[in-house]
Amino acid sequence: MSKQYLTTHTVDDAHITDIFSLAATPRTLLSASGSSTLHVHDTADPSFPLRQSIPDAHKLGCHHVCTSRNGLYAASAGFGGEVKIWELNKETGDWSSGGEITGPTVKPGEVWAIALSEDGGYLASTTSDGRINVWDVADQGKAKIREYETGSAGSGSFGMCVDLSRDGKFTASGHQNGSVYVFNNDTGRILYSLSGLAKPVRAVAISPAGTRVAAAGDAGIIAIYDTKHGEHVGNLTGHSSWITSLDWSDTGEYLLSGSMDGKVKVWSIERGVCVATHSETDKALWAVRWLPKTGRSEMFCTAGANRSISFYREATGS
Repeated sequence: MSKQYLTTHTVDDAHITDIFSLAATPRTLLSASGSSTLHVHDTADPSFPLRQSIPDAHKLGCHHVCTSRNGLYAASAGFGGEVKIWELNKETGDWSSGGEITGPTVKPGEVWAIALSEDGGYLASTTSDGRINVWDVADQGKAKIREYETGSAGSGSFGMCVDLSRDGKFTASGHQNGSVYVFNNDTGRILYSLSGLAKPVRAVAISPAGTRVAAAGDAGIIAIYDTKHGEHVGNLTGHSSWITSLDWSDTGEYLLSGSMDGKVKVWSIERGVCVATHSETDKALWAVRWLPKTGRSEMFCTAGANRSISFYREATGS
């Protein structure tokens, strides 16, 4: 059975350059682009108005933005190598600076993909030589508390994506050489080196229950792995180009994917099939995100090279 989604609203020219990353909280959507400004849209209002702009957040532009699941913290990584933390003022609803991760290892090319823990206390980041660093962002000094190696010192493959499990047990990363790794955060050791993708991995996502890892990239397929045994349990196929973004629904029933072909797809994990495909553009989609459910129909949003943000809602009765 397929699902139907309707385009409820599109914010045209949401940024002046490509939109590279989206991050959602229960009431807002943060977007990052090649420009220096971060934008915050109000997702509780059906017209999704611009609630806040954060100018000069990253002077050379921003390639990744992420939020904690509790909606109180955000982090952004810029092309200049800087990583900034943002905190939500619960009284005003505005975001303000919560500091910056600094140190000799934070420099251009050193930090790429980022992911925040559930409570916003920890940040994982990938590096150009395949390492994954974990930072204690709740600490005033933003200390680095862990470093995972994926190859001999300094010889790992570029880390293109990273994710943290909701329970804090796992870190997953995807790399330019097609490798996917899962790390045990309790022991600080690599748990699995996963096979199945021979081309660059641009997106990796751990399911809400922590039982599955989805990985995708230039191979155009989505590989699904079991975290209990590290087994490759299936592939989802249907995109005609590189897959750039993945996001699990809150229940773990569905997976969202965006591609360079301009299409966003919704996949049923239980059935292993695509249940919806939509396209607002023939230009690359760089980011797709589910919006947290607040008693309404399922919603997701997309953004990319057309510089717009499109919002979709599940059709009633589908």
